[in-house]
Amino acid sequence: MSERPYSVRVAAKDSETTSQTADFPDIRNLSYEQARDELISIVAQLEGGQIGLEDSMTLWQRGEALATHCNTWLDGAEAKLTAGAEAQPAKGD
Repeated sequence: MSERPYSVRVAAKDSETTSQTADFPDIRNLSYEQARDELISIVAQLEGGQIGLEDSMTLWQRGEALATHCNTWLDGAEAKLTAGAEAQPAKGD
């Protein structure tokens, strides 16, 4: 990935973690791939260590929400695969 699609400028000031801040799209509308790519970008920004504490905290919260979103997608895919495998008759039956 060559560009970081999002960077922090203004943090949401409320104490609750939300799925949307002023500069980020709503997580519920992201595909797995979009959420994963944004999470990768956030990790790179945090590892770079070039942003302030408040912005780091905002990125961390966004990253946590993105990771949860990705896990939900993966859990759903696993459930579908498991259900599909159980629905197929075993070979030789």
